Amino acid sequence: MVRKKGRLCYTLLVTPYPNLISESLLISDTVRLLRSFGGRASAASVADFVLKIRRPSADVAKLVVGELISSDPRLELDGDAVVLIDRDENRELAETDFVVFDLETTGAKAPPCRITEVGAYRVAGGEVRDRFHTLLNPEMPIPPFITQLTGIDDDMVAGAPLFGEILGDLLRFIGDSVMVAHNAAFDMRFLNYEISRIFPDHRLANPCLCTVQLSRRLLPEIENHKLKTVARHYEIDLVDHHRASADAFATAHIFVNLLSRLHSDGVKDLGAIKKMSSRKNRYVR
Repeated sequence: MVRKKGRLCYTLLVTPYPNLISESLLISDTVRLLRSFGGRASAASVADFVLKIRRPSADVAKLVVGELISSDPRLELDGDAVVLIDRDENRELAETDFVVFDLETTGAKAPPCRITEVGAYRVAGGEVRDRFHTLLNPEMPIPPFITQLTGIDDDMVAGAPLFGEILGDLLRFIGDSVMVAHNAAFDMRFLNYEISRIFPDHRLANPCLCTVQLSRRLLPEIENHKLKTVARHYEIDLVDHHRASADAFATAHIFVNLLSRLHSDGVKDLGAIKKMSSRKNRYVR
């Protein structure tokens, strides 16, 4: 927030990528306020509660709040009101592109750990299609136990690009797809951390499905829901386990099978998955 010639101006970083959204305190407070009001509140209320402009006129409220929310696709003005939009609710699964991805990292927690490899496949029309893959220089040593697990060592990543150098290509590959990962919370946490290093206070806007949670709900009969176990259940070869491209490839084929099961169970859109998750398991962010 800055003051110019007696006016308060709220300036947020605008990225060139439509699938990034702001995690700034002002935007986060606006989203929380709207959720507490059922998804809709007057611009004057947002100006009052979030921007601390007491009793603003409707025109002033629309002006300052409109500037605040202009770069966030979740928020829009509707007359004198601000509305929280869930455009993903009615996305038909059969007509949606998914990006199934996996990351290899220098450790379990971000920060301080970093990404060493990204592997991703697009799933569309029930088929596994385009591929995105790169090693990354994590700008830190790779611990020996990680090298033993993944086979990725310091020499392999010494000449690899930095995350910031591939981010644009990755975000364009993702587009408006639904993200999918096995243990999605882990991978999304790392991905959003790396994004925030390039675009502070930003994260991916894309919804995300977790194949661990999906398999727990849809395959309760199997012994556990590790990637190797679920792959074996569907007779999917998992070679080079703990390499990003190989794990993403296996996860993509697992997901195609889970999509087929969801279709058979009458689950046709993302909104239906959200309803399932609210009843028992949580597998949509």
